[in-house]
Amino acid sequence: MKIALDVDGVLADVIQSWLNYSNSIRQEIQKHEITDWNFWKKFDIDRYDFYSELRSCWKNWISIPPTEENLASITKNLSDIGQVDIVTARERSTDSFVKKWLEYHNISYDNYVPVIDGPMKADLDYDVFIDDSPLNALKFLQNNKNIILYSQPWNQHIVENKIHRISNLSEAIKKLN
Repeated sequence: MKIALDVDGVLADVIQSWLNYSNSIRQEIQKHEITDWNFWKKFDIDRYDFYSELRSCWKNWISIPPTEENLASITKNLSDIGQVDIVTARERSTDSFVKKWLEYHNISYDNYVPVIDGPMKADLDYDVFIDDSPLNALKFLQNNKNIILYSQPWNQHIVENKIHRISNLSEAIKKLN
C-alpha cells in the first residue's frame, strides 16, 4: 500500500505557530475561528503577507508543535502497513526546514515528495491520501482517489460520504488495517 501523508495541518501544527505570530501584530484570531481554507480573506489579511509569514514560521521550525503527541510511534505503525511518503505542497525554500522538523520529531517515512500546489497531489499514484485540505479532498474525490481527512476547523464543511474523517492519526491506522 502506498500512503501519501501531508505535513502542514496533519503532522505539524504550523497554523498555531502562525497564529502566535499574527496575534502579536494583528487583532487576535483563535484556531477555531479558521473555518475555511482561505480564511485570511475573512480576516482581511493580504494573501502574500499570509504566505510570507507562513514561510517565516518554517524558518523557525523548532517552534512548530506537532498536531498530536506520539507522532514518531504512530508514523512507525503507519510504515508497517505500507510505503509512507511525505507529500506536501510548499515552496522549495522551506523544504530543508520541513525535513529538519520531520527528523527532529522522528517521523517515519520513505520519500519526501514536494508539489507546487496542493490539488496537484491528486495526480500522484498513491492508494490513499491523508490530508487536511478541503480543496485537496475534493480533488482527490474528482480523481477517484481514497482520502482520509484529518479533521481541522477549516475542513468541517466537507461531508462527502466517500471521505473517511479522522481526529487523530491512530484512527487512520485502524481504517487502513
